[in-house]
Amino acid sequence: MTKPVNRKVAVAGLSIFSNTLLISLKLVVGIFSGSVSIISEAAHSFMDLVAAVIAYLSVRISDRPADTKHPYGHGKFENISGVVEAMLIFVAAIWIVYEAVKKILSPETIGSLGFGIAVMAISAVVNTVISARLYKVARETGSIALEADALHLKTDVYTSLGVAIGLGLIWITGYHFLDPVVAILVALLILKESYELFRRAYGPLLDTALASHEIRQIEEIISDQVSGKFTYHGLRTRKAGNYRYVDFHLDVPHEMTVKEAHDLCDRIEAGLLRAFDHLEVTIHVEHIPERN
Repeated sequence: MTKPVNRKVAVAGLSIFSNTLLISLKLVVGIFSGSVSIISEAAHSFMDLVAAVIAYLSVRISDRPADTKHPYGHGKFENISGVVEAMLIFVAAIWIVYEAVKKILSPETIGSLGFGIAVMAISAVVNTVISARLYKVARETGSIALEADALHLKTDVYTSLGVAIGLGLIWITGYHFLDPVVAILVALLILKESYELFRRAYGPLLDTALASHEIRQIEEIISDQVSGKFTYHGLRTRKAGNYRYVDFHLDVPHEMTVKEAHDLCDRIEAGLLRAFDHLEVTIHVEHIPERN
């Protein structure tokens, strides 16, 4: 079976290849036709390419084992890459709005509408396939970097379709002012994407807790093992990249031996590892004070 890290790197590389191809197509047709909406899509794809390169590098780094400089691993490299990608998307959106406003103030006639529509359709199809692949691997490996890259391409699908529809309306109606208007709508969608990505990527950098449903599952697994005369407290969780971290205090009877306590911890950890991939568990054993 292919190792998860190899699958992550391979699909990130596929994203780089597809974005490079689409940028070339969009730039050629955009410059040839003079369409700001097509050129804005080329800029969007360029941001996607930068994001894909960042994702590629981050997944290679994030799965490196812990070392003396990074004793808790390299998982947060994926979150950092997500934040950088969000900022790049934001910059691209602002640039698109700027260029679109200039086109509104100084309207120009657009040519080669048929080629433009064809390129946008090809872009939508290619990005639909690549985005689905990225999402699949992201879900299976818990990679925020690949999820961010998939979100880029998913948005690119919608924006490409929007530009294609806008060009089609221009072709039918002859209203060339629709081109910068569509570009602005594309930019607004990109801004929303930037915010959502930034929020998801930045949270784990502050060591926020795991999702509530994951915490409930962890509590159920621990409770199955400690029900009866054992208790636990101080449960804490966090996530870094695709790695999850859990620690808590386990209360055991005063007469329990070290080996018995160790075996209990092993059973709890084994149950948690069966439920979650890339999980590190730390259990601090405490004796329940003897009653006089």
